[in-house]
Amino acid sequence: MKRTWTIIGVAEVERSFHWYQSLFGQPQSAPAHDHFGQLRDADGTVLLCLHRWGDHEHPTLSSPELATPGNGLLLFFRVDDFDEALSRARHLAARLELEPQVNPATGTREFALRDPDGYYVMVSALEPA
Repeated sequence: MKRTWTIIGVAEVERSFHWYQSLFGQPQSAPAHDHFGQLRDADGTVLLCLHRWGDHEHPTLSSPELATPGNGLLLFFRVDDFDEALSRARHLAARLELEPQVNPATGTREFALRDPDGYYVMVSALEPA
């Protein structure tokens, strides 16, 4: 089995950590460090890693001023509780970037919103509509 660990640069790891926990309906907990946190599913699978901008001299995580956060990146999550995730998203964001719709290519419902750092976050139902 192979898995990816997507790591995004964020201004405040704890703030973004709690935002994603809320979106995914996870119990609130704290990230392991002030500069890095891993959001994990109930089975331990890493869903997303958050890395504070500028720490550890990673060349692509140096500063959001060098590139627009999320340019060329779409965070795409499939969830098994779509309606609940939509409700949580409406509480997290002033507006959705994309209102719920059925994707004609996949047949699944989806919506999109921006996270606190401006990343475009697509949430899709696990099963077809």
